[in-house]
Amino acid sequence: MELAGRVAIVTGASSGIGLAVAKTLVAAGCKVAMVARGAARLEAACAELGELAQPFALDVGDLGALAKLPQEVVTRMGSLDILVNNAGLHHRGDMLRHGHEKLAQMFIVNLVAPVVLTRVAADVMPRGAVVVNVASLAGKLGVPGSAVYSGTKAGLRMWALAAAEDLERRGIRIANVNPGPVDSGFFDDDFENVSALTFSQPMVTCEQVTARVMEAIHADATGLDLDIPYVSGKLATISYLMPGLGRALRPMLERKGAKAKAAYAARKRGG
Repeated sequence: MELAGRVAIVTGASSGIGLAVAKTLVAAGCKVAMVARGAARLEAACAELGELAQPFALDVGDLGALAKLPQEVVTRMGSLDILVNNAGLHHRGDMLRHGHEKLAQMFIVNLVAPVVLTRVAADVMPRGAVVVNVASLAGKLGVPGSAVYSGTKAGLRMWALAAAEDLERRGIRIANVNPGPVDSGFFDDDFENVSALTFSQPMVTCEQVTARVMEAIHADATGLDLDIPYVSGKLATISYLMPGLGRALRPMLERKGAKAKAAYAARKRGG
């Protein structure tokens, strides 16, 4: 896909992976509708990227406002060719420590919102358009302390793979990008509840995840399910298909992850 002159929506665009994706799209000449909850931070990010980036401050959990977004983008920016469903929410730790409202909120933000936004966007997207979901390797193999988050990302992945045929009839492609742990600050606010198993896998950067998102945007095929790191994706698949092996490997991976988690904490403390 030639990106110059195209229009993209990126959710969760004021920081982390979303901001990295927006920067890459703008650098290629794409106009980007940047979506996030915090208006001040969002406007600062758009100012940094220049006139090709436009702020749309809203909470993707507000499904009524979200359903109006695609037409608003078309009205303000001329078209809608690319949708990157990146916004995510994770209340970590044992699910029993959280009230049912928080658990439901994760499903709304991580699964229901991408489904709603994609459905409404499909009515205004032209043939040749593409949807990319930033899912997670936690959606391929459940992670301790992330039961509901893993469930939302598994649902997102499977929905997209099943919806690929529906969207293809309108000439729209869809793909998943499944990162492992990302050095984006996503888990810094609740660090103690991040499992050692999460840290057992190589940490990737926002830019590396963005490269996979761009691969999905430029691909000719639909229904892609792209893992990063690649080896971690294979390990997750093997552990899912062979649960006995996964259980046998888990103590070793948790020891490795505990060391990596301590090293990460020390690095953060050191600035």
